Amino acid sequence: MLRKGLILLVILPIVAQAGSPRHDVDFSNYDVPLYTQITDHIKAKVSARLGEGANTRDRYFIIPFAYQDRGNHPEHSHSFLSVIRVFADNKQPKPTPGLATRTYKNRNFEAFTISWLPSDFMTNPNLCVFDGLGSRLIPQNNKCPVLPGRNVTLAETIKLAVDQKNAVAMWGPYEIKKPAFDLGVKRKQLLDSGTIKYRADDRLYRKDKVAISCFHAMAGLDELYPNGGLFGTGFLMWGFNGTARVLKEYTEKASNKHLLLEPVDIKKDRYGFVYAPTRNGDVPYNPLKTPSAYHR
Repeated sequence: MLRKGLILLVILPIVAQAGSPRHDVDFSNYDVPLYTQITDHIKAKVSARLGEGANTRDRYFIIPFAYQDRGNHPEHSHSFLSVIRVFADNKQPKPTPGLATRTYKNRNFEAFTISWLPSDFMTNPNLCVFDGLGSRLIPQNNKCPVLPGRNVTLAETIKLAVDQKNAVAMWGPYEIKKPAFDLGVKRKQLLDSGTIKYRADDRLYRKDKVAISCFHAMAGLDELYPNGGLFGTGFLMWGFNGTARVLKEYTEKASNKHLLLEPVDIKKDRYGFVYAPTRNGDVPYNPLKTPSAYHR
């Protein structure tokens, strides 16, 4: 009887928590599409950094992202990065070839996203990550194919997260120097060139630049293959963990430190969004502190 009582004491709080609204989730923008919530958040943060006075020089920012499902399964997780250049006020800019110029609050800017996925992923979102006995530890055993890749837009990437009802995290915006922006453009050009392919488990392919994963497409920007993860294999380096590992690469590696113009706190700087079926209702999966809710 005592044992049954102890079990009930353990189970009842869990049941109560599972069936109650999440009061730590912000529902104020619940009816705003997730993509709009994210871009509005970026615009507000960058505008605050620029201030009300004249912007006398070009300014550059990066916004790292990740999404993942409950359990952080690699086939349902993704790491990606947006890069922004805000033009100086009252100057004739020289736009970056291949990037569209946009305007927000009378300021011109250009932006792009590094989001590396199989070329048909928008219509066939079934990702092969590990296939074969022991393939998580022995890359030679992995039977997943090398695929043509495509660098998809931020809007397309967020649609994938919404379709899977995933949690989405973002860091920044962090201000960077022009050489960091140039590295981002160079990486985008490499991905768009078609000379490199996609493979989620890229351990046998990334060194020779045959194929890379989403994580390595954005990691370091000047290098294609930092490792991390268990025994340096990249194991568990996907979703939030993957983007956190990229930020660690940016902040701790000597060659990258001079590219960031501000400190990074990987844990405290993280902000995010979680799916909620109903306004002020239960949130099926919330790995974030005080996130905003979305449903479309």
